[in-house]
Amino acid sequence: MAQITTIIDIGSNSMRMVVFKKSSRFGFYLINETKSKVKISQGCYENNGNLQQEPLDRAFGALSSFVQIAINLKSRKILCVATSALRDAPNGADFVKKVSKELKLNIKVIDGKKEAYYGGVAALNLLDNKNFTTVDIGGGSTEFAFVDDGKIVDTVSLNFGTVRLKELFFDKGNLNGAKEYILAQLSNLSFHHFSNHQTVVGLGGTTRALAKIIIDKDKYPLDSLHGFKYDVDKNIMLFENISKANGTEDLKNLGVKSDRYDTIKEGTFVFKIILEFFKVKNVITSGAGVREGLYLTDLLRTSNHKFPNNFNVSLRSLLDKFVDDDKQTAYLGNNAKKIFDSLKSLHNLDDKYRSILVVASKLYQIGISINFYKNSEQAFNFILNGLRYGFTHEKRILIAHIIKFSKKSLPKQKEIEKYKVLLPELDVIRWLSFMISLNISLNSDFSRTKFEYDLCDEILKIKSNKNLYIAKKALEKIETPINLNLELS
Repeated sequence: MAQITTIIDIGSNSMRMVVFKKSSRFGFYLINETKSKVKISQGCYENNGNLQQEPLDRAFGALSSFVQIAINLKSRKILCVATSALRDAPNGADFVKKVSKELKLNIKVIDGKKEAYYGGVAALNLLDNKNFTTVDIGGGSTEFAFVDDGKIVDTVSLNFGTVRLKELFFDKGNLNGAKEYILAQLSNLSFHHFSNHQTVVGLGGTTRALAKIIIDKDKYPLDSLHGFKYDVDKNIMLFENISKANGTEDLKNLGVKSDRYDTIKEGTFVFKIILEFFKVKNVITSGAGVREGLYLTDLLRTSNHKFPNNFNVSLRSLLDKFVDDDKQTAYLGNNAKKIFDSLKSLHNLDDKYRSILVVASKLYQIGISINFYKNSEQAFNFILNGLRYGFTHEKRILIAHIIKFSKKSLPKQKEIEKYKVLLPELDVIRWLSFMISLNISLNSDFSRTKFEYDLCDEILKIKSNKNLYIAKKALEKIETPINLNLELS
């Protein structure tokens, strides 16, 4: 696969581009993201589906700039797809030919099922969830991918979207007609489509805009859309008010940003109907969608479009960029498991925290790469934002806190207050912080010594075949969460 790859997605409302750089076989990270709200479908649905000249000119201009950005970033591969905007338009092929001839860019017009599949691939690989239905509300259509036990079991595309509904119904004040139009298409779905309807993963601009409004309204402590989860019942009235808002002043008072005024009512109207139709309880917002899904199907083409088991791309990419010694990383991870298991009878933590401790131990070295002095504090925000893919918000915040309080005094309640709604009990954080401190201290000389652990009453006996003077001194400074003595011999 090309080292740097550009992905362009031509939607009915917006045109977006992302550029990814590979860091290892499956590792990658984002180096550019560009968006242009060209509204290529504007006016088409009231003109027999034909794309109009002014929107086409805007789209061509944006594509010209996108191609130039890709060239300047030394992208070796450009993958460009178009969705309902071009596949539904009688004159869409003319635009595709013009772009191919003048910009040397090949646009692949994909059908709705393929579009839904790309969204499903992105959500499945980049979120920490294995059972859900993706909902991607576009300008001309809405796509669904049904995921069961980590497998995409079906994909569906239905012909309703924000731009289409606006021109056919909303501009004429016919909201009842719009609702009947949507429900008629939803009613055609088969019974098996409802097996995992309690959790929806929201893709696209509408669902992200709604998530941002909820984050601001609730003063949610982590400013991150990807992986943000909320309860439908608590927010359904907000959606009702947005869909029925009377003018921009109402939208502003409801927390809607000005760049979403044009289609937020229609998008929220659609989303609310879908949530109620499927009786959805929870929504998880995805910052990844068609573009990331297209990239992943290329990257993972030899592994059924899925990352290997126990692989996390954010963890891998951070280690690729900031840690030179993979052996140290592997050692700290393996030793973390041994420490957790040896103290199990004392800490009584759920086994899910074992993997959290392992990830935190592997990431500890990143702080040193950023700034050796006060490295734990330096790493906190970096890791909190860097673990974007494959971790829930709760896991991201906990890992960052564990590293923040490594090799120092254990955290107090006031020190975790900002994120307390997303963190476990203080005792859990203190135990995990202690165990990572112990792990790091035992490897003070970077010798990757093999240790044996034996817990006797309130004494953890740590045995090795080396004289580890520096490690012994380091253990003397560690604060323990209970009356626990450490003996290194």
